[in-house]
Amino acid sequence: MTVDWLAKAVPQTAALYPYVPGKPIEVLLREKGLSRAVKLASNENPYGPSPKAVRAMQQAAAGVHLYPDGDAGALKRALADFHMVEEERIIVGNGSNEVLELLIRTFAGVGDEVVYSQRGFIVYALAAQAAGATGVAVAEADGLSHDLDAMLQAVNERTRVVCIANPNNPTGTLHGVAALQSFLDALPRDLLVIIDEAYYEFVATELGDTVALLQHPGLVISRTFSKAYGLAGCRIGYAIADAGIAALVNRFRAPFNVSLLAQAAAVAALDDGEWMAARVADTLAERDRMERALQALGLSEGHSHGNFVLLRHGDSAQIAAALENRGIIPRPLAPYGMAEYLRISVGTAEENDLFLAALTEIVDGMA
Repeated sequence: MTVDWLAKAVPQTAALYPYVPGKPIEVLLREKGLSRAVKLASNENPYGPSPKAVRAMQQAAAGVHLYPDGDAGALKRALADFHMVEEERIIVGNGSNEVLELLIRTFAGVGDEVVYSQRGFIVYALAAQAAGATGVAVAEADGLSHDLDAMLQAVNERTRVVCIANPNNPTGTLHGVAALQSFLDALPRDLLVIIDEAYYEFVATELGDTVALLQHPGLVISRTFSKAYGLAGCRIGYAIADAGIAALVNRFRAPFNVSLLAQAAAVAALDDGEWMAARVADTLAERDRMERALQALGLSEGHSHGNFVLLRHGDSAQIAAALENRGIIPRPLAPYGMAEYLRISVGTAEENDLFLAALTEIVDGMA
C-alpha cells in the first residue's frame, strides 16, 4: 500500500522546503577527491571559541548523563547581568533560529501575516510558512537594504510579526539606531517586532547599545553565540523581550532545548569578552582586506557590516564551481533571488589568501 503522506500533512507542507545550509567540508572532499578544503559559506568564526568556553565544556562533559537545567538558569542570569535586564525577559534556544521560529509560531498562524525584507534571512519566510501564516516579502529599495518605509506600508490589521535583520544576512547592510527608533515609533505598540542581531558584535562600536530600543513593548532583540563567539556547533542563541512575551514563548519551547554543553560554553564565552573582541578585530581587518581585493577585481558589491563579503558577477555559478574545484566553499545566493551573488565568509588570513589567489586565477581565466 502506497500512502500519499503529503495529502495527510498540514496544508502549508506542500510549499515548504527545508533550510539548506552551506556545503559541509567532508561533502566537498568526497565530491572532488580533495585532501583539503576551506569552508567560507556559513559565516562561522574561523578562530574557534574562547579557551574558557572549551574548558567549560570539557568540565561539563562528565555530567552529560543528566538532563541540563531545563530553564537554563545560570545562562539566563549571566545574560540578564550582561545586558542589565530582568532575568524573566531572557529567551534561550537551540540557536537563534529556534528562538525566531518560536516567536513566530507563538504569535502568528493561519490568517495572520509576517512582514520581512525580501532579501532578509530566509528563516523568517520558512518559519512563517511552517506556522501557517502568510509571509509578506517587501522588496529592498536598493536591492540590498531593508526598505523600512515600504515595510511600514505593508503592516495592516492582519500583521502579527515584523522581522528585521540588522546587520542583514545575506546582504551585509545596516540600519542605525535612529532609523530603527523611527520605525518602531510608527508601529502599533502591541505589534511584535523582531530585530535579529546575529552579527551585532561586528557593529557594536558603530551601532551602539540597541537594548535601549526595548522601550517599545513589542520589540524583541535576538542574538547568537554562533558567530563572534565561535559556538556554532553548540547551537545556542537567545533573545531579550518583554517578560509577558517571554512567558508565552516558553509555552512552546521544547523541554531541555539547550544542551548542557551549550549552556556551559555560553556562560564561559560571555565571561571572556576580551577574547571575543580580539577575534572580532581580526575578522574586521580581514574583511576590509577582502573587500579591497574584490574591488580591485571589479567584483565588489558595497561594504558589508557582517563577517562576510559579497561578490557579484554575471556568471557567479561558474565562479562558485571553479572555487569548489579548488577546495573553497562559497555560498551561492540564488535562493535569495540573488543569482549573480556569492557570499564569502571571512576566514583566517591564510584561508583568505587561498580564496583570493584562487579567485584571481579564475577571473583571469574568464577574461
